[in-house]
Amino acid sequence: MTLRRFGRTDIQIEPLVLGTNTAGWTADEATSFRIFDAFVDQGFTALDTADVYSRWVPGNDSESERIIGRWLKARGNRDRVHVFTKVGSDMGQGKTDLSAAWIAKAVEDSLTRLQTDYIDLYQSHWPDPTVSQDETLEAYDRLIKAGKVRWIGASNYDAALLGEALQLSASRGLPRYETLQNEYNLYTRSAYEGAVQDIVVEQGLSLIPYFSLAAGFLTGKYRSTADLAKGARGEGIAKYLDARGNAVLAALDGVAENTGASLAEISLAWVSAQPGVIGPLASATSVAQLESLARGARLQLSAADLAALTAAGSVAAG
Repeated sequence: MTLRRFGRTDIQIEPLVLGTNTAGWTADEATSFRIFDAFVDQGFTALDTADVYSRWVPGNDSESERIIGRWLKARGNRDRVHVFTKVGSDMGQGKTDLSAAWIAKAVEDSLTRLQTDYIDLYQSHWPDPTVSQDETLEAYDRLIKAGKVRWIGASNYDAALLGEALQLSASRGLPRYETLQNEYNLYTRSAYEGAVQDIVVEQGLSLIPYFSLAAGFLTGKYRSTADLAKGARGEGIAKYLDARGNAVLAALDGVAENTGASLAEISLAWVSAQPGVIGPLASATSVAQLESLARGARLQLSAADLAALTAAGSVAAG
Protein backbone atom coordinates (compact mmCIF):
# COMPACT_ATOMS: atom_id res chain seq x y z
CA MET A 1 0.00 0.00 0.00
CA THR A 2 1.27 3.48 -0.83
CA LEU A 3 1.93 5.70 2.15
CA ARG A 4 0.03 8.98 2.29
CA ARG A 5 1.48 12.19 3.64
CA PHE A 6 -0.37 14.38 6.14
CA GLY A 7 -0.59 17.83 4.60
CA ARG A 8 2.91 19.27 4.33
CA THR A 9 4.19 17.38 7.37
CA ASP A 10 6.78 14.62 7.58
CA ILE A 11 4.11 12.16 8.79
CA GLN A 12 3.28 9.38 6.37
CA ILE A 13 0.78 6.64 7.13
CA GLU A 14 -1.10 3.83 5.53
CA PRO A 15 -4.66 5.10 4.98
CA LEU A 16 -6.39 4.33 8.27
CA VAL A 17 -6.53 6.33 11.50
CA LEU A 18 -7.74 4.39 14.54
CA GLY A 19 -10.31 6.24 16.57
CA THR A 20 -9.89 5.50 20.28
CA ASN A 21 -13.00 7.07 21.78
CA THR A 22 -14.05 3.48 22.54
CA ALA A 23 -11.11 2.95 24.92
CA GLY A 24 -12.50 2.95 28.43
CA TRP A 25 -16.06 3.12 27.10
CA THR A 26 -17.19 0.24 24.89
CA ALA A 27 -13.78 -1.45 25.02
CA ASP A 28 -12.07 -2.05 28.35
CA GLU A 29 -8.32 -1.64 28.81
CA ALA A 30 -7.38 -5.23 28.02
CA THR A 31 -9.50 -5.22 24.86
CA SER A 32 -8.09 -1.84 23.84
CA PHE A 33 -4.54 -3.17 24.22
CA ARG A 34 -5.37 -6.10 21.94
CA ILE A 35 -6.90 -3.76 19.35
CA PHE A 36 -3.90 -1.41 19.44
CA ASP A 37 -1.53 -4.37 19.10
CA ALA A 38 -3.46 -5.72 16.11
CA PHE A 39 -3.49 -2.25 14.54
CA VAL A 40 0.28 -1.88 14.57
CA ASP A 41 0.74 -5.53 13.58
CA GLN A 42 -1.25 -4.69 10.44
CA GLY A 43 1.27 -1.96 9.59
CA PHE A 44 -0.77 1.05 10.70
CA THR A 45 0.57 3.75 12.99
CA ALA A 46 -1.93 6.59 13.65
CA LEU A 47 -3.95 6.63 16.88
CA ASP A 48 -6.48 9.46 17.29
CA THR A 49 -7.88 10.49 20.67
CA ALA A 50 -8.98 13.61 22.56
CA ASP A 51 -8.69 14.90 26.09
CA VAL A 52 -12.47 14.65 26.44
CA TYR A 53 -12.70 10.92 25.51
CA SER A 54 -14.67 9.44 27.15
CA ARG A 55 -15.69 11.71 29.99
CA TRP A 56 -19.35 11.15 29.12
CA VAL A 57 -19.06 7.82 30.98
CA PRO A 58 -19.73 8.28 34.70
CA GLY A 59 -16.45 8.13 36.60
CA ASN A 60 -14.35 8.23 33.41
CA ASP A 61 -11.56 10.83 33.57
CA SER A 62 -10.07 11.13 30.06
CA GLU A 63 -9.62 7.37 30.03
CA SER A 64 -8.77 7.08 26.33
CA GLU A 65 -5.56 9.09 26.68
CA ARG A 66 -4.70 7.24 29.89
CA ILE A 67 -5.13 3.81 28.28
CA ILE A 68 -3.02 4.84 25.29
CA GLY A 69 -0.34 6.09 27.67
CA ARG A 70 -0.25 2.83 29.60
CA TRP A 71 -0.11 0.88 26.33
CA LEU A 72 2.77 2.99 25.01
CA LYS A 73 4.69 2.44 28.23
CA ALA A 74 4.00 -1.29 28.28
CA ARG A 75 5.02 -1.78 24.65
CA GLY A 76 7.89 0.71 24.53
CA ASN A 77 6.89 1.65 20.99
CA ARG A 78 6.38 5.42 21.12
CA ASP A 79 8.79 5.95 18.22
CA ARG A 80 6.81 3.55 16.02
CA VAL A 81 3.36 5.12 16.32
CA HIS A 82 1.81 8.53 15.68
CA VAL A 83 -0.27 9.95 18.51
CA PHE A 84 -2.98 12.48 17.65
CA THR A 85 -5.09 14.20 20.30
CA LYS A 86 -7.34 17.23 20.57
CA VAL A 87 -7.93 20.25 22.76
CA GLY A 88 -10.82 22.67 23.12
CA SER A 89 -13.78 20.59 24.26
CA ASP A 90 -15.55 21.45 27.48
CA MET A 91 -13.59 19.71 30.21
CA GLY A 92 -15.62 21.28 32.99
CA GLN A 93 -14.93 24.94 32.29
CA GLY A 94 -18.40 25.28 30.73
CA LYS A 95 -17.44 26.10 27.13
CA THR A 96 -15.33 25.12 24.18
CA ASP A 97 -11.95 26.67 24.89
CA LEU A 98 -9.07 27.49 22.57
CA SER A 99 -7.59 30.26 24.70
CA ALA A 100 -3.84 30.38 25.10
CA ALA A 101 -4.10 29.77 28.83
CA TRP A 102 -6.29 26.70 28.40
CA ILE A 103 -4.13 25.22 25.65
CA ALA A 104 -1.00 25.65 27.79
CA LYS A 105 -2.65 23.74 30.64
CA ALA A 106 -4.43 21.13 28.52
CA VAL A 107 -1.32 20.07 26.61
CA GLU A 108 0.53 19.32 29.85
CA ASP A 109 -2.40 17.24 31.09
CA SER A 110 -2.54 15.30 27.81
CA LEU A 111 1.21 14.69 27.78
CA THR A 112 1.01 13.35 31.33
CA ARG A 113 -1.90 11.03 30.56
CA LEU A 114 -0.26 9.83 27.33
CA GLN A 115 3.07 9.29 29.12
CA THR A 116 4.98 11.00 26.32
CA ASP A 117 6.90 14.24 25.91
CA TYR A 118 5.47 15.15 22.50
CA ILE A 119 2.24 14.92 20.50
CA ASP A 120 2.50 14.26 16.76
CA LEU A 121 -0.73 16.07 15.81
CA TYR A 122 -2.54 18.44 18.18
CA GLN A 123 -5.99 19.41 16.93
CA SER A 124 -8.45 22.18 17.74
CA HIS A 125 -11.45 20.01 18.58
CA TRP A 126 -14.17 22.65 18.10
CA PRO A 127 -14.11 26.31 17.09
CA ASP A 128 -14.11 28.78 19.97
CA PRO A 129 -15.91 31.98 18.93
CA THR A 130 -14.77 33.77 22.11
CA VAL A 131 -11.08 33.61 21.21
CA SER A 132 -9.27 35.05 18.20
CA GLN A 133 -7.59 32.57 15.88
CA ASP A 134 -4.39 34.60 16.29
CA GLU A 135 -4.32 33.76 20.00
CA THR A 136 -4.87 30.06 19.34
CA LEU A 137 -2.23 29.81 16.62
CA GLU A 138 0.28 31.75 18.71
CA ALA A 139 -0.27 29.29 21.56
CA TYR A 140 0.40 26.39 19.20
CA ASP A 141 3.51 28.15 17.92
CA ARG A 142 4.92 28.20 21.44
CA LEU A 143 4.17 24.50 21.91
CA ILE A 144 5.86 23.59 18.63
CA LYS A 145 8.95 25.66 19.46
CA ALA A 146 9.07 23.94 22.86
CA GLY A 147 9.01 20.52 21.19
CA LYS A 148 5.76 19.48 22.87
CA VAL A 149 3.74 19.39 19.63
CA ARG A 150 4.99 18.55 16.17
CA TRP A 151 2.07 19.57 13.93
CA ILE A 152 -1.43 21.02 14.33
CA GLY A 153 -4.83 20.33 12.83
CA ALA A 154 -8.41 21.58 13.08
CA SER A 155 -11.68 19.76 13.58
CA ASN A 156 -15.27 20.76 12.82
CA TYR A 157 -14.19 23.92 10.97
CA ASP A 158 -16.17 25.35 8.06
CA ALA A 159 -14.62 26.97 5.01
CA ALA A 160 -14.68 30.50 6.45
CA LEU A 161 -12.89 29.56 9.67
CA LEU A 162 -10.39 27.30 7.97
CA GLY A 163 -9.64 29.87 5.29
CA GLU A 164 -9.13 32.60 7.89
CA ALA A 165 -6.77 30.39 9.91
CA LEU A 166 -4.67 29.53 6.87
CA GLN A 167 -4.47 33.19 5.84
CA LEU A 168 -3.30 34.17 9.34
CA SER A 169 -0.68 31.45 9.35
CA ALA A 170 0.68 32.59 5.99
CA SER A 171 0.67 36.31 6.74
CA ARG A 172 2.09 36.10 10.26
CA GLY A 173 4.50 33.20 9.90
CA LEU A 174 2.55 31.05 12.35
CA PRO A 175 2.15 27.26 12.15
CA ARG A 176 -0.73 26.26 9.94
CA TYR A 177 -3.39 23.62 10.28
CA GLU A 178 -2.15 20.69 8.20
CA THR A 179 -5.22 18.50 8.72
CA LEU A 180 -8.96 18.84 9.09
CA GLN A 181 -11.18 16.40 10.92
CA ASN A 182 -14.82 16.79 9.81
CA GLU A 183 -17.74 14.40 9.51
CA TYR A 184 -17.72 12.71 6.12
CA ASN A 185 -19.18 9.48 4.81
CA LEU A 186 -21.24 8.11 1.94
CA TYR A 187 -24.45 9.47 3.43
CA THR A 188 -23.29 12.74 5.05
CA ARG A 189 -21.12 14.82 2.75
CA SER A 190 -22.02 18.48 3.26
CA ALA A 191 -19.44 19.18 6.01
CA TYR A 192 -16.66 18.45 3.55
CA GLU A 193 -17.66 18.48 -0.11
CA GLY A 194 -17.76 21.90 -1.74
CA ALA A 195 -15.90 24.89 -0.32
CA VAL A 196 -14.13 22.98 2.48
CA GLN A 197 -12.86 20.29 0.12
CA ASP A 198 -11.71 22.95 -2.30
CA ILE A 199 -9.53 24.53 0.41
CA VAL A 200 -8.18 21.17 1.57
CA VAL A 201 -7.16 20.15 -1.95
CA GLU A 202 -5.88 23.54 -3.10
CA GLN A 203 -3.88 24.21 0.09
CA GLY A 204 -2.49 20.67 0.41
CA LEU A 205 -4.20 19.76 3.68
CA SER A 206 -5.43 16.27 4.57
CA LEU A 207 -8.94 15.38 5.70
CA ILE A 208 -9.33 12.85 8.51
CA PRO A 209 -13.02 12.00 8.11
CA TYR A 210 -14.88 10.98 11.24
CA PHE A 211 -18.14 9.01 11.37
CA SER A 212 -16.79 7.23 8.27
CA LEU A 213 -19.38 4.49 8.87
CA ALA A 214 -22.19 6.87 9.87
CA ALA A 215 -22.25 5.56 13.46
CA GLY A 216 -22.61 2.02 12.13
CA PHE A 217 -25.39 2.60 9.61
CA LEU A 218 -23.07 1.88 6.68
CA THR A 219 -22.29 -1.59 8.02
CA GLY A 220 -25.76 -2.66 6.86
CA LYS A 221 -26.70 -3.69 10.39
CA TYR A 222 -29.61 -1.24 10.53
CA ARG A 223 -32.11 -1.46 7.68
CA SER A 224 -35.43 -0.68 9.40
CA THR A 225 -36.71 0.84 12.62
CA ALA A 226 -36.99 -2.69 13.99
CA ASP A 227 -33.19 -2.95 13.80
CA LEU A 228 -32.49 0.11 15.95
CA ALA A 229 -32.38 -1.91 19.14
CA LYS A 230 -29.43 -3.95 17.85
CA GLY A 231 -26.77 -1.61 19.18
CA ALA A 232 -26.01 1.19 21.64
CA ARG A 233 -26.04 3.72 18.80
CA GLY A 234 -29.33 2.54 17.33
CA GLU A 235 -31.35 5.50 18.54
CA GLY A 236 -29.11 7.94 16.65
CA ILE A 237 -29.29 5.95 13.43
CA ALA A 238 -33.00 6.47 12.74
CA LYS A 239 -32.16 9.65 10.79
CA TYR A 240 -30.41 7.57 8.11
CA LEU A 241 -33.47 5.43 7.35
CA ASP A 242 -34.72 7.52 4.45
CA ALA A 243 -34.57 7.53 0.65
CA ARG A 244 -30.86 8.34 0.55
CA GLY A 245 -30.03 5.76 3.17
CA ASN A 246 -31.93 3.07 1.31
CA ALA A 247 -30.20 4.03 -1.95
CA VAL A 248 -26.78 3.89 -0.30
CA LEU A 249 -27.43 0.48 1.22
CA ALA A 250 -28.66 -0.85 -2.12
CA ALA A 251 -25.53 0.44 -3.85
CA LEU A 252 -23.33 -1.06 -1.15
CA ASP A 253 -25.10 -4.39 -1.55
CA GLY A 254 -24.37 -4.29 -5.27
CA VAL A 255 -20.68 -3.54 -4.77
CA ALA A 256 -20.50 -6.29 -2.14
CA GLU A 257 -21.72 -8.77 -4.73
CA ASN A 258 -18.99 -7.59 -7.10
CA THR A 259 -16.14 -7.61 -4.60
CA GLY A 260 -17.03 -10.01 -1.80
CA ALA A 261 -16.15 -7.26 0.69
CA SER A 262 -18.39 -6.26 3.60
CA LEU A 263 -20.47 -3.09 3.48
CA ALA A 264 -18.25 -1.49 6.13
CA GLU A 265 -15.10 -2.26 4.15
CA ILE A 266 -16.63 -0.82 0.98
CA SER A 267 -17.76 2.32 2.79
CA LEU A 268 -14.23 2.91 4.11
CA ALA A 269 -12.73 2.30 0.68
CA TRP A 270 -15.08 4.89 -0.87
CA VAL A 271 -14.12 7.52 1.71
CA SER A 272 -10.43 6.75 1.27
CA ALA A 273 -10.71 7.28 -2.50
CA GLN A 274 -12.08 10.84 -2.24
CA PRO A 275 -9.88 13.85 -3.04
CA GLY A 276 -8.03 15.27 -0.06
CA VAL A 277 -8.72 12.33 2.26
CA ILE A 278 -5.71 10.86 4.06
CA GLY A 279 -7.68 7.80 5.13
CA PRO A 280 -10.80 7.09 7.16
CA LEU A 281 -10.99 7.51 10.90
CA ALA A 282 -12.76 4.51 12.42
CA SER A 283 -12.92 2.77 15.77
CA ALA A 284 -13.19 -0.88 16.81
CA THR A 285 -14.33 -2.74 19.88
CA SER A 286 -12.76 -6.08 18.93
CA VAL A 287 -9.78 -7.42 17.00
CA ALA A 288 -12.18 -8.86 14.42
CA GLN A 289 -13.60 -5.40 13.77
CA LEU A 290 -10.07 -3.98 13.52
CA GLU A 291 -9.15 -6.60 10.92
CA SER A 292 -12.20 -5.61 8.88
CA LEU A 293 -11.18 -1.94 9.08
CA ALA A 294 -7.74 -2.90 7.78
CA ARG A 295 -9.25 -4.73 4.83
CA GLY A 296 -11.42 -1.71 4.02
CA ALA A 297 -8.45 0.65 4.16
CA ARG A 298 -6.63 -1.47 1.61
CA LEU A 299 -9.60 -2.22 -0.65
CA GLN A 300 -9.37 -0.72 -4.13
CA LEU A 301 -12.77 -0.15 -5.77
CA SER A 302 -13.33 0.08 -9.51
CA ALA A 303 -14.26 3.39 -11.10
CA ALA A 304 -17.72 2.00 -11.85
CA ASP A 305 -18.29 0.95 -8.25
CA LEU A 306 -17.07 4.30 -6.93
CA ALA A 307 -19.41 6.12 -9.32
CA ALA A 308 -22.40 4.01 -8.31
CA LEU A 309 -21.77 4.68 -4.64
CA THR A 310 -21.27 8.40 -5.16
CA ALA A 311 -24.54 8.64 -7.09
CA ALA A 312 -26.43 6.79 -4.38
CA GLY A 313 -25.11 9.15 -1.73
CA SER A 314 -26.35 12.10 -3.77
CA VAL A 315 -30.00 11.01 -3.64
CA ALA A 316 -32.27 13.48 -1.85
CA ALA A 317 -32.71 12.49 1.78
CA GLY A 318 -36.50 12.90 1.86
